[in-house]
Amino acid sequence: MEVPVLQTERLILRGHTLGDFPAFAAMWADPDVTRLIGGVPLSEEDAWGKFLRTFGQWEVMGFGFWSVHERQSGLRIGEIGFLEGRRDIVPALVGTPECGWSLATRAQGKGFASEAVRAALAWGDAHFGKVRMACIIAPENTPSLRVAEKSGFREALRTTYKGIPTVMLYRDP
Repeated sequence: MEVPVLQTERLILRGHTLGDFPAFAAMWADPDVTRLIGGVPLSEEDAWGKFLRTFGQWEVMGFGFWSVHERQSGLRIGEIGFLEGRRDIVPALVGTPECGWSLATRAQGKGFASEAVRAALAWGDAHFGKVRMACIIAPENTPSLRVAEKSGFREALRTTYKGIPTVMLYRDP
């Protein structure tokens, strides 16, 4: 499947390519990135498996994660998108588009996440129609909680995922 390209004032969101893997692996190996997203930096092997899943989501589900690049520099700064994670979480999110984002440390705090999320959600609204969307965020991840709230997500409940406290948020049509 051809991944749609989205553009904002400062960003390009496009499908991942093999050439993105070094920056992808470096981002997921950074403890400052993973501290609040799974908690453990990824080895190159684990990053490779995660990277390959980005292609599978688009191919199987018709949606997935975009590779996010600064328009000015062309540098990869993160990823944003939707997934069907089949997570072992209560309540289950199966069939609910789950929005997620992560940015390289050097790109955080500059408004890129909010800009990318707005673009992805506009695409999601057109693609999925009027449906509830979800996201899960660590309770101590204040910057991501702010991005979610600015994007229309509202805290629904507190749960756990893989034994870790988690905030579940929904965005209703």
